[in-house]
Amino acid sequence: MVLSSSPQSLPPQALLRYLRHQIGLSESALALGIKQSQQEQAPLPVVLWRYGLISLEQLEQVLSWQDANL
Repeated sequence: MVLSSSPQSLPPQALLRYLRHQIGLSESALALGIKQSQQEQAPLPVVLWRYGLISLEQLEQVLSWQDANL
């Protein structure tokens, strides 16, 4: 379990669009990731990877995209 010192806010819509359209995540996978991210106070991409919803390569893509776009 990953815990941060501050509560995670809802992910930006741009990130959710990226995860849906570029990574190909389903709505149910995103819903699970968001729910767990809030419960564990952990970043959404890390939660998605930890639950096996994205690969390590996809995690790296998402993190690079976040650095460039958010």
